[in-house]
Amino acid sequence: MRLLVAMLFASAAAPAVAQDHSGHTMPSAQSPVQTECEKEAARHRAMGHPVEDGACAPATQPAPGGHADGHTGRDHSQMGGMDHSTMDHSKMEGMDHSTMSHESIQLPEQTPMDHGAMGHGGMDMTPIPEGPPPASAGSGPPRAADAIWGADAMHASRNALSTENGGMNVFWFQGDRAEYRAREGGDGYLWDVQGYYGGDLDKFWFKSEGEGTFGESPESAEVQGLWSHAIGPWWDLQAGVRQDLTGPERTHAVIGVQGLAPYMFEVDAAAFLSNKGDLTASIEAELDQRITQRLILQPRAELSLSAQDVPELGVGAGLDTVELGVRLRYEIAREFAPYIGIEQEWKLGRSADYARLAGEDPSVTNYVVGIRFWF
Repeated sequence: MRLLVAMLFASAAAPAVAQDHSGHTMPSAQSPVQTECEKEAARHRAMGHPVEDGACAPATQPAPGGHADGHTGRDHSQMGGMDHSTMDHSKMEGMDHSTMSHESIQLPEQTPMDHGAMGHGGMDMTPIPEGPPPASAGSGPPRAADAIWGADAMHASRNALSTENGGMNVFWFQGDRAEYRAREGGDGYLWDVQGYYGGDLDKFWFKSEGEGTFGESPESAEVQGLWSHAIGPWWDLQAGVRQDLTGPERTHAVIGVQGLAPYMFEVDAAAFLSNKGDLTASIEAELDQRITQRLILQPRAELSLSAQDVPELGVGAGLDTVELGVRLRYEIAREFAPYIGIEQEWKLGRSADYARLAGEDPSVTNYVVGIRFWF
């Protein structure tokens, strides 16, 4: 539509240049601009757009500022404003131009954009100040809504807000390692599970870990029940009881920390004091390295220490055992991921001597296949 208006205006505004052939008899001819205008007018008539007859005819009077030497221009004085009042936009299958009025067209002169007329006159362009809120922001009563809705109604509302934003209790359980271990001297198994029930700050945390050789009694097995309290955004302080289920049964008091160290290392460190006075400790750390969104490589390390020799448990003073391993898991779903890996165990110092006396190898390589899951 704008193209038609522009071409009509161009054809009208372009002066028709004619030479004085008064002494000759010549057939009438149209200028190239006028011919192009007629083509455009015919095309729009074929589209159903009403176009005024003679719209492309040269004007009889020169336009304001015209020349007296025979150059003429179109008269734009009779061109009114474009009438959009009859334009039909109700059908979206195609724009209906049949009722669009082109009887009078006027191109207004370009004027500076008036933002006041566009409703922008009241726009405040003052930059937002940086800094703390004014003192008056906290000057009102702390529980002003009580005066409107009542203290009882607002008390229930505040409790619901606290519960829905972190005060709710959550149950979580994870099988961190449930694996088959292929090794020299007899294949074995291992389990390492943990979970909790509670809120953001306080939880009841439970853990169980053990391993053994198929066809034999478990070499080690334990369960822990701990109270866990958040001491920061990334760390929990844990305290409770550990019960050994194999060998000389012992009960231990437990205190430790569990959380996320810098560079995304998951750390679980605890000290144990048994009912026999034995003081031991363990430190576990693992790191998830994502290869893809589902394929994860997990290096893992575990250290066991003892403050004294415990011959009946085969534990020597100092650094007792070291375990280093790596596992590659594939998350079929976030909650279920099979894995394969390799882990090397070493008994050190007096612990290695106790192992040799018992006919065991102080160094063992395990090839593992397992499942990690949580819910």
